[in-house]
Amino acid sequence: MKVVLSGIRWVSLLVLLALSGTGQMAARAETSPSAGEIIQKAVRRAQGADIMAGKKSYTYTKVTLTEELDASGNVKEHKEKVYQVAFQGGSTHLKLVEVNGRPPAGQDVKKQAENEINARQLLGDSKSGPAASRENFLTPDLVSRFDFKLTGRTAINGRAAYQIAFEPKDPEPPARRIADRLLNRISGTVWIDAAEFEVARADIHLRSEVTLLGGVIGSLKKLAYTVTRTRVGDGVWCNSFSSGDFEGRKLLDSMRIKTRSQSSNFRMLGLAS
Repeated sequence: MKVVLSGIRWVSLLVLLALSGTGQMAARAETSPSAGEIIQKAVRRAQGADIMAGKKSYTYTKVTLTEELDASGNVKEHKEKVYQVAFQGGSTHLKLVEVNGRPPAGQDVKKQAENEINARQLLGDSKSGPAASRENFLTPDLVSRFDFKLTGRTAINGRAAYQIAFEPKDPEPPARRIADRLLNRISGTVWIDAAEFEVARADIHLRSEVTLLGGVIGSLKKLAYTVTRTRVGDGVWCNSFSSGDFEGRKLLDSMRIKTRSQSSNFRMLGLAS
């Protein structure tokens, strides 16, 4: 009898060891990739390496609101713009169709072109053609400036996402441009979709004040920016909402600007040429 019980104990022990080993192997199999691996996959996705030819094209309406506030927080200038946006093959094409309820003037169109050039310079995008991407802000040059840390997993719009914190590798490297000085001082959190490695959301803030020409021209004291992206089709993501709060000084005058952008009415156009 003792021999039988002893045999049962040994069998039970072996089963427990086997189950323990299986659990460890399962845990290893479910281990999340590193922050660096996730970001590199997201960069490749953003640059189009993982986008198949023949993706369907989409169009949607984008409304932006910009408010300039005075020292007391009252709105002193209000501008609302409406764009018709076409998303084709990973690139976005914006057409300004309305400014404060009226057709855009020539100066409005010129200002829009200048803003797009400044945005590409900030993100390190050398493309200058009309088809350059304006929504995928992850570029190899940009991510090379930051350290990334995986802080967890969560759900964004009902989809699993990796939550990754980032900060500058060197807060004071040589700065050739104003954009470099700004990028050297921002940090935040980015959420990467776990299935498609697209940016689902990003929160960015300024760590310390940025001065222009030693503060003579002006300075930027606050930057808080949030962008949320939505999956509108198979492998197709677009910026659906953003908000920004910027505070600083221009020459001797203080300034504060708030921005808000909302996209809606996503519609499929058909196969991209």
